[in-house]
Amino acid sequence: MDVLAEVLRVSGARGGLGVVLKAGGTWGLWLDSYPGAALHVVSRGTMWLHVTGEEPLEVRAGDAVLVSPGTAHGIAGGASVTMGSCDREAAARSFADGRALRLGSAPVQTEVIVLHYEQDPEVRTPVLTSLARPIHVAARENAQLARTVGLLAAELAQPQIGTTAAVNSVVDLLLVQFVRAWLARHPQERSGSWLGAMRDPVVRDALACVHAQPEHPWTTEALAAATNVSRATLSRRFRSALGQTPGAYVTQWRIDLASVRLRDTDEPVESISGAVGYGSPHAFSRAFRRARGTAPGEYRSRLRR
Repeated sequence: MDVLAEVLRVSGARGGLGVVLKAGGTWGLWLDSYPGAALHVVSRGTMWLHVTGEEPLEVRAGDAVLVSPGTAHGIAGGASVTMGSCDREAAARSFADGRALRLGSAPVQTEVIVLHYEQDPEVRTPVLTSLARPIHVAARENAQLARTVGLLAAELAQPQIGTTAAVNSVVDLLLVQFVRAWLARHPQERSGSWLGAMRDPVVRDALACVHAQPEHPWTTEALAAATNVSRATLSRRFRSALGQTPGAYVTQWRIDLASVRLRDTDEPVESISGAVGYGSPHAFSRAFRRARGTAPGEYRSRLRR
């Protein structure tokens, strides 16, 4: 079971191109908080990332840095540059006509591809939202990531038939490669997040069981047996990695699956309750109300309105 792929699929974590920045001279841009995650890919030159309360971070050509959802930050040509506010109208025009957004003065020294990733708001299982601080992956650490950055830059530099489809595919591929590179290269930053939990083999195997068969009557004992560890060991490792018990995670994932199906399908509540592991519609309704604050039928009606 590819747990990451399954969670990205259900959570609707999809990427899209923001703008391409071409900058020279002295330049700086402060970006207000954005509801999704922002991935800044430097295809040429050097960029500095500024986040309140942290030291400026140098991001070089071929590098990428992921900024977690809701994080106000700035990008600039230097570590001590005064940054202006983002001209949203100019950015919208650049996005609409496919032209690069120019900053600073000629000649162009730095090119940055700004990508955005959003997650379905009805899915509470954290993937991108579990990352509390910017994550930087350098090109020298991962040749595959650097090649993908080069492919994206080449597609944008010479648009042709199929470029939109190609860019969308590369953007999604880039997120997966970025996560792989981060997990492999930054062990000190992995703990305390959903993505970091993928590095604990016990927790990862337990998650694979849950995601492969969410309808199974999973208990902590059953998951411990499936992963060949004791109940105490599984509980300890789970809480350390994810900050919750195995049972709480099972409930969270089942409610996520049910929420998406209630919104996107016309399946009866009774069918959905069985498909996500509840023995009766009453038990499902009780669990759903605790998690979402409303009954399943009311939830469906509210979203559709």
